[in-house]
Formats: sequence, C-alpha cells, structure tokens
Amino acid sequence: MAEYGVVKTITAIETQRRDPERVNVYLDGEFAFGFSALVAAGRGLVEGRTLTPEEIESLRSEDDVEKAFNAALNFLSFRPRSRREIENYFRRRKLEPDVGAAVVERLERIGVLDDREFARYWVENRQTFRPRGTRALKAELRQKGIESEIIDDTLADLGDEEETAYRAGMKKARSYSTADEREFFRKMLGFLQRRGFPFGPAASASRRIFQELTSTEPETDLPASD
Repeated sequence: MAEYGVVKTITAIETQRRDPERVNVYLDGEFAFGFSALVAAGRGLVEGRTLTPEEIESLRSEDDVEKAFNAALNFLSFRPRSRREIENYFRRRKLEPDVGAAVVERLERIGVLDDREFARYWVENRQTFRPRGTRALKAELRQKGIESEIIDDTLADLGDEEETAYRAGMKKARSYSTADEREFFRKMLGFLQRRGFPFGPAASASRRIFQELTSTEPETDLPASD
C-alpha cells in the first residue's frame, strides 16, 4: 500500500522481459508495480510525473482487474463458461472478491459472459455429440449455476425425448450387438436412463433400436455407431 500522504515521482518505466506488453513502473528509484504498456501510455505514465498515494492505489487496483480480465478471456477461449464457472475460477486463483466482481461485470457488459447463451450452447453441444435426457441436462445446468428460469426456457423446445434417446442409443448399440433381446434391452435401457432419459422414452427407444438391428430387411439409412 502507498505511504499515506507521500507524493512519489516516476523515475523509470521499463518493458518487462517476459512480457513486452507490460512495463515495470519505478517510483523514487524503487519498483512499485507492473502495468499494461498500452494502458500506461493512455494514463499518461511517463518519467517525471508525480503520483499521489490515491493514484498509486488506483493504478494498482486497475492493473489487478486488467490481469484478471485477460486471464478470464483466456479461460473463455477454450469454450463458453457460466458465471459460476468464472467465479469458481477466480476463487481458485485466490482473486480478491472486488476484483473478481469487477471483471465479471465487465465480461457481462461486453457480452462474452451470458448464462442464457451458455445454457443454449451447453444443450446444443450435448445433443449433437452426447445426447442427454432433460433430467440429466437440468442437473448439469444446475451444477453450472444456471437459474431455473433459464434452464426451463432453454429446454422448452428440446423436442421429442424418445427420438433423442434413439439417437443416443444408436451411438452405443453396436457395443451390445452380441446380446440377446432381453440382455440388449436391459443394457440399453440402463444406458439411456443413466443419460437422463425417463423410463418410457428409454424403453421405447431400446425396443426400436433392437428391432432395427435385428431386422432381416436392409437398413440403408441406419446410423453408424461410434
């Protein structure tokens, strides 16, 4: 923390060796803090300028937010995240709560953090690559911190659950191809229920899949299994 009431002078600004986009700021000959080179130029930080204790603390806080913001953007670059995921990420990094709150507000303001958009992404991704029933999807979204209203709105137009169960089951069907009807039904039903499908749609899909796999008629449009 800056010494109370003591105005200090910027005696040097040096580019950091490991990160040329950041600079080290020296006050009265001693290292004081690191800062974004671009933001430093915009704030008019030059050698010879004096800074009050309040200005020093403000600059340090601003840099903390900027570093956390850039870390969050990197975290978001792998896939969309929910607000809770970002908050948990900051907790793991032991970020000060006020800094984390400022970054979350900034991310939401620029539109890169949006729980409604995240929920839509999550469901679409699941249904494309690993289909789930509404029960499983609800549980996953709750775990991500999504509000119930958003979950309900997102799942409202999910479509026929039996058809989704059928698509999920077809990806697994070849694994059970040597089983007799009873064993196939038991295994497939268990698999689909673990994927969050209710008994009714899961049972109907299991019977349909078995009938298609054992049909003597050629099924030219039968989906290939993974």
